[in-house]
Amino acid sequence: MTTNNLHEPTAVIETRLAHGVHRVASNLLTEAAVRPSVPLDALEQLRDFLVANLRHHHETEDHDLWPRIIAAAPAISHELDELSGEHEQLDEALDRLSAVLVSDGTASDEVRVILHEAARAVRDTVHSHLTHEEPILFPALLDHISPQEWQDFSQRVIATTPPVAGHLMIGFLDEVGTPAEVELMLSALPEQVLPLIPAMRRQAAEDLRVLRGGVS
Repeated sequence: MTTNNLHEPTAVIETRLAHGVHRVASNLLTEAAVRPSVPLDALEQLRDFLVANLRHHHETEDHDLWPRIIAAAPAISHELDELSGEHEQLDEALDRLSAVLVSDGTASDEVRVILHEAARAVRDTVHSHLTHEEPILFPALLDHISPQEWQDFSQRVIATTPPVAGHLMIGFLDEVGTPAEVELMLSALPEQVLPLIPAMRRQAAEDLRVLRGGVS
């Protein structure tokens, strides 16, 4: 869990937490895929969550955040183009992961091996990409994106986030951020969603326990 506090700008905090979720979720799917105690439907839910959120995250960067940064700092457009190229590589890995038929009647052991290999490719791509992206993106957010512009971008992201196992996002955020950071991030959710957070948090805790080998 991060030990940072709220002295960072919101853009950096929210991006760092989102990246933390991607790292933890991709690690967990890779590890859980070969655990015999983890039900296939739990693996499928995590797979679908990971694919949907990774796609949405990089698409909003490519089509919304990058143009905002380039408008303020054209000199780094080449670096952002390289990151978009890495997004294309990630899409290829996500295509393979999403194509795994988790519940098609194939023997469980065989499915788990196939899912593990596809998840490992996504995990490795995500970790490598973020190692490259963060030294470029964090300074750009500090120097070229105003708080107002980030708020506009963040609200667009929230409004278009796919409704796929959203409770898992809350569970993962609790693992990668401090309570204050998580509260900051969740406070931006639509007002009608806020009363549902405690129940979503409980469901996430249970699902993550099962994925880590707990008894269902």
